[in-house]
Amino acid sequence: MTARKTVLIAGATGLVGHAAMQHFSDLPETDVIAVSRRRPAETFGARFIPVDLRDRAHCAQVFGAMGAITHVVYAALYEKPGLVAGWREDDQIAINDAMLRNLMELLLAAAKGLQHVSLLQGTKAYGVHARPMRYPAREGRSEARDVPNFYWNQEDYIRARQEGAAWSFTIFRPVLIVGYSIGAAMNLVPAIGVYAAMLKARGEALHYPGGPARVSQAVDAGLLARAMAWAGEAASARNETFNVANGDVFAWPHVWPALAAAFGMQVGENRPMSMQAEIAPREAEWQQIVREHKLVAPDLKSFVGLSFEYADYQMGFGRTSPAPPAFSSTIKLMQAGFHEVMDTEAMLVATVREFQRRRLLPI
Repeated sequence: MTARKTVLIAGATGLVGHAAMQHFSDLPETDVIAVSRRRPAETFGARFIPVDLRDRAHCAQVFGAMGAITHVVYAALYEKPGLVAGWREDDQIAINDAMLRNLMELLLAAAKGLQHVSLLQGTKAYGVHARPMRYPAREGRSEARDVPNFYWNQEDYIRARQEGAAWSFTIFRPVLIVGYSIGAAMNLVPAIGVYAAMLKARGEALHYPGGPARVSQAVDAGLLARAMAWAGEAASARNETFNVANGDVFAWPHVWPALAAAFGMQVGENRPMSMQAEIAPREAEWQQIVREHKLVAPDLKSFVGLSFEYADYQMGFGRTSPAPPAFSSTIKLMQAGFHEVMDTEAMLVATVREFQRRRLLPI
């Protein structure tokens, strides 16, 4: 008989947290507790507890009473306004470091049956945001520890706390994550969807707003959640670090026709434009679209979060030549036993359809 698990998901309103809530809640013999500052729109049966991980005293009250936790999915993230610039700033690093400690220190004292912790990093571990990365980036060979990053604070802490303990951890380094969430710092589908809706309302085609094509990778948030569930049970994942991606490559201009079709639009011209500067301020125009299409989407800031700026970064707005390729090898993960793959273009279209189905974007 399978022992019952209790999974704690930190960062429940984000891309990964939402996908993890959905997946773990569907597993047999599994209870899910979700925490975040804001209440998620849906919890899939998980018990939700509002917690600001920056508040040490409140964390002590909440996590100090969670003796039943067996697995942790740590998907919480603090990002500053001005997203990209904040990635190397001392206060952003310090806050993310403190948030993990505020959860784990109290939980470790209470949850004597803890078995596994999943911790998120990303390709910034390879310095992709600071310089051309060596590709394919490989775990244990390509790290950019000379570039300031909260990843290293969190990783060093979790390794030190695990030493000699019965529980294990797995660190995941996903590439661009795509999925359903509202108000996330780095979720491109709402940003692109708002941009497309504004163009369509004016009778225009879907113009490409970015710079020269950059060959890159992406990962579906649901696939990542399933990888975390696998890691929580697999001996081959104990205290390991894995890159994770869909398994193919893509470039934004090359998937643009499929996105245009999903929005019911023709492909337009290459018209470089900063979404952060040009689309984010157009609240009145967005509200008109919401009314006309009877959408349930909130205001732009609540819906898109910091993702207009992230879209500018990902699509290379302002560049005159392509950014260097960003490839991470996923061979280690496959050799360890997780083999799931996904077509990135199909994933993007399916995610657009999900936002349309939920009446957050017009059809």
